[in-house]
Amino acid sequence: MEEIRKKIEEKHILISRIRNEISKELVGQQKMVDSLLTALLSGAHVLIEGVPGLAKTSAVKALASTVQAQFKRIQFTPDLLPADLVGTEIYRPKMGDFVTRKGPLFNNIILADEINRAPSKVQSALLEAMQEKQVTIGDQTYPLPEPFLVLATQNPIEQEGTYQLPEAQIDRFMLKIIIDYPDRNQEMEILKRSESPLLESIEPVVGPADLKEMSDIIGMIYMDDKIREYIVDLIMATRDPLKYGMDMANHVEFGASPRATIFLARAARVNAFLQGRAYVTPQDVKIVGPDVLRHRIILSFEAEAEELTTDDIVSTLFDSVEVP
Repeated sequence: MEEIRKKIEEKHILISRIRNEISKELVGQQKMVDSLLTALLSGAHVLIEGVPGLAKTSAVKALASTVQAQFKRIQFTPDLLPADLVGTEIYRPKMGDFVTRKGPLFNNIILADEINRAPSKVQSALLEAMQEKQVTIGDQTYPLPEPFLVLATQNPIEQEGTYQLPEAQIDRFMLKIIIDYPDRNQEMEILKRSESPLLESIEPVVGPADLKEMSDIIGMIYMDDKIREYIVDLIMATRDPLKYGMDMANHVEFGASPRATIFLARAARVNAFLQGRAYVTPQDVKIVGPDVLRHRIILSFEAEAEELTTDDIVSTLFDSVEVP
């Protein structure tokens, strides 16, 4: 464990540099930055939700700028087609054959901007890419480059011109982050920066090899069996609340999937890494838990009628399940 801790300390220099570079573009939003780092170090996808103007897109672009990798922004609109994402086969009359033109998904980091403004047929085109990290064009299947991350932003579903994302796609996002307005001091800093004619450019800090090394270190972080049991109990409690003493069985239509168990354990390890520890604590699970679970619990009609949110359910969950 001491050897792992030393490796973590060495890599924390890179993490600090990434934070410093992102701060050139972003004011505050520390929780969002930590969540984006968690997704980056896990090689997983993240969904950021907030009203327009909260720097969701700027945050993702800032993170991507710190990584020496291929980056592509896709603006999701109602007239977007699946071929606009994965690519298509083009017929060449002179040659009498088809040639494959790959789409923008063939990059390392994808910014899916305002992802819920495109219809469901476009969202379905992302399912294979997000899970198997490959796409099928015609009869051929093509692997996507490593690493491959979808960092998506969306407006609240109540906003005009938005679509509900399919449950199968939502479950593929490791984290769903809800961001709010900045406080008064942060708003003042944003105003000052907007008046400044010169802004520092963000410099690349890490490459795919660095991310692979940090991912390997995170995989070695110690997790006790009691922590694993705690994670499993949390997930099982979303499916059978009464068994865990929670009176919310009528409020939950469907609980979290097994993918949530895997993501919760992985995110807890990353949080321990970001805190400079070589072991996972229950607090790590509690910190990442809401972002991992809030989009995986489907509320019943009764819960919606009572104006309950998934965050209310998750809060009750962590208050009720016994901590090791």
